[in-house]
Amino acid sequence: MMSAMACSEPRLAVKQSLTPSELDDVGALVREARWNQLAADWRIFIEFGRLYAIHSDAGRIIATTATLPYGGRFAWISMVLVAGEYRRRGLATALLRRAMADLAAATLVPVLDATPDGRAVYRRLGFEDSWGFQRLIRRERQHAAASVAAPAGVTVRPIFDSDWPALCAYDTAAFGADRSAVLAGLRGRLPAAELVAARADRIVGFLLGRDGGLAAQIGPLIADDDTIAGALVARALDRVEGPLFVDLADSKRELRSVLDARGFTAARPFTRMLCGSSARFDDAARTFAVVGPEFG
Repeated sequence: MMSAMACSEPRLAVKQSLTPSELDDVGALVREARWNQLAADWRIFIEFGRLYAIHSDAGRIIATTATLPYGGRFAWISMVLVAGEYRRRGLATALLRRAMADLAAATLVPVLDATPDGRAVYRRLGFEDSWGFQRLIRRERQHAAASVAAPAGVTVRPIFDSDWPALCAYDTAAFGADRSAVLAGLRGRLPAAELVAARADRIVGFLLGRDGGLAAQIGPLIADDDTIAGALVARALDRVEGPLFVDLADSKRELRSVLDARGFTAARPFTRMLCGSSARFDDAARTFAVVGPEFG
């Protein structure tokens, strides 16, 4: 019972690995919240970031928060989950405060993507609004009458291993920090969405994707302009079957029109927030769709 656990002194642990039963625990938290993450997503936090967990008296994980540092500049906070019967007992706040203290000690700016309900909580902890994006969902594949053509001189094709160093450098310049380890963790999870746009020998856009518990997801989508972004997305939509998420920046209205025509509808809004600042690290012009609220 929860009465055996004092909320002021939660049994909090920083996880360096997850046992099979603990993977079951965190998977249950995701399913209860109707989120989309799989075990492969949790492994990214374990390998490259930090996972904070609270255990019940029975030893089960009942609450989590994860952090993921990027380039010595900032770090994502995500996976703030609490099992239903343990909510409203201060567990999420305890985890958040611990994570934020550790990031402050490492001189990393905390960043997160908040739902409307979470936004009010995070504002009380010192986070400020930066910009917004919308989760869109396609229930099933729809074939458009006409595809979106790439600009003259631009080729959209699958990503080759030889593209990877230049692709990661292109992404670093747009994202504001090196996240090549996270991008590598996405490769192979949704091959049909792994696309690059190139003009001669120069990368001018790319798209990745991944599988999920509720739907596949495409992103990040980074591109020099709207037409290139539209060509990348259209190519992926013709190749990916089944339900599909994309987390699209609110400012990208032209691409939103393309997605609306392909059967996407709004699922929920998110607000990107930074602790103590609203100044974004990424390139607003080239950032069309994010990886997801858990990774940035």
